[in-house]
Amino acid sequence: MPYAVENALYQWRDGERRIIDAPEAARADLECAAEAVVEELRRRLGSRFVLDELADLYAGGTDWAMDLARRHAAGTDAAAVVDAAFNRYAREASNYAGGVARERHDRP
Repeated sequence: MPYAVENALYQWRDGERRIIDAPEAARADLECAAEAVVEELRRRLGSRFVLDELADLYAGGTDWAMDLARRHAAGTDAAAVVDAAFNRYAREASNYAGGVARERHDRP
């Protein structure tokens, strides 16, 4: 069963908020860690994807992303960093429409 995109978007936005609300001294490290995860997402999914694919990748496990975030000084905020990275990458999905999944319509 595919991971619910709406649930994923909610969780990912929460991760973004947690980074924004982090103490200023830690925020730069968290931003760098999030960018590292975004770059790995880009490598894994490419530049053409839909939110369903991103949510499925997330549901399949994020241990790899957590490890990467920790290697980039995310520390105990690694989960928030991973969620924020997925949120940022979601904006590049072909069916992203301002925070919700736009319906896909096949055209002849």
